[in-house]
Amino acid sequence: MSKPGKASGQSPDKGVFHAPWEKSFDKIVTPFEEFIHRQTTSGLLLMATAILALVLANSTLSGFYQHLIHTPVGISVGGWSLEKTLQHWVNDGLMALFFFLVGLELKREILVGELAVPRQAALPIVAAVGGMVLPALIYFAINPDGEAARGWGIPMATDIAFAIGALVLLAGRVPKALITFLVALAIVDDLGAVVVIALFYTDQLVWEALLSAAAILSVLIVFNRVGIRQPLPYFLLGVLLWSALLKSGVHATLAGVLTAFTIPARPKYDPARFSRHVKDLMARFDASHQPGTSIMTNDALRAVVQTLENGVQKVGAPLQRLEHGMHLPVAFLVIPVFAFINAGIPMGFAGLGDTLAHPVTLGVMLGLVLGKFLGIAGASWLALRLGFGQLPAQTRFSQIAGVALLAGIGFTMAIFIAELGFASQPEYLLMAKTGVLVASLVAGAGGFAWLWWISKR
Repeated sequence: MSKPGKASGQSPDKGVFHAPWEKSFDKIVTPFEEFIHRQTTSGLLLMATAILALVLANSTLSGFYQHLIHTPVGISVGGWSLEKTLQHWVNDGLMALFFFLVGLELKREILVGELAVPRQAALPIVAAVGGMVLPALIYFAINPDGEAARGWGIPMATDIAFAIGALVLLAGRVPKALITFLVALAIVDDLGAVVVIALFYTDQLVWEALLSAAAILSVLIVFNRVGIRQPLPYFLLGVLLWSALLKSGVHATLAGVLTAFTIPARPKYDPARFSRHVKDLMARFDASHQPGTSIMTNDALRAVVQTLENGVQKVGAPLQRLEHGMHLPVAFLVIPVFAFINAGIPMGFAGLGDTLAHPVTLGVMLGLVLGKFLGIAGASWLALRLGFGQLPAQTRFSQIAGVALLAGIGFTMAIFIAELGFASQPEYLLMAKTGVLVASLVAGAGGFAWLWWISKR
């Protein structure tokens, strides 16, 4: 075993050691840059898993794929048991983590982000509202009655990972403020989707379970008010809230958003207090340091380092720490698994023309592509003309129009709402998912091409 200071992995900087396969990340990135990077990577992974699901569903392995997603999975504790198919566990359970992250992002944006300053928030809010209302109206105009009308909420949603991924590919050609505008717009869009799910895609209510959920939510709010900052109590009560909503008729994934809204956004220490704390600890660290000895044999050093770690935890807001910690599992596990389970659509290529001409498919496609474009661009133009908002720095309205096209990528949330609206109508569900896939492809390619062309000019 190598002695300290003699290891082959020692850095040129004195006192820094690296394991043989360890990478050093010296570049400091902002939380927003980290968010963009992970959303971009998530979009690429999402695309790969969606393509894999489509290939499996339209190959000789289609029987295996269908058997897999409909495999029953149950939990049993004593006399209590809960059994659902794998697809239901993903859509009702795993996606609660996605909605938890959405709730954290919403709360941060409202408190300190792009939605915190009314003048800056006005344009993306107005644009998002226009991009939700017009697609729903277009769909409803094509499917005004019957079971098909339940799909009006499908084209309202924008997939933030896909849309940002497409825009970041043009990062050298578009201003950073345009990416910020799309993020704010997509987050407001997510909030609209959450409200639509809660109000319009709810089954018959079970009031006893709903009252239990309200009681649990009240306890979570009390946790926030009394200053509990550890995530475990919120997680445990969040699971109970999910279980109560599952029985209440309200979609259980909304437990993620409600729990996220109760996470504290205020740290224990302010920056000045933390600075004094660190200086005092570093003085003790230097006094306890013995050259040539390892920290593993120095109890005083270990105590200082542990205290310093606790202080670092207290200077960061629990909301931001959880958002940072949740991005990785949601981006690289939850969303790809959801795509794999739900994107496997049997494509009858012989009858593809009839499928695309179906009112449900047509309503979803026109809503996402045409409705999103006209709704966002039109609402933005009107807001600017009336003085409600201002263009992001160094952007042109033609770039806002390109973002309006990209917002027609509605993959994750649109498919999720389709599963809710057409749970008992498999034919309509197939048509809706086909419409989402086709519209997302058209909107993504069209928005990318438009922004590339105007930036070249």
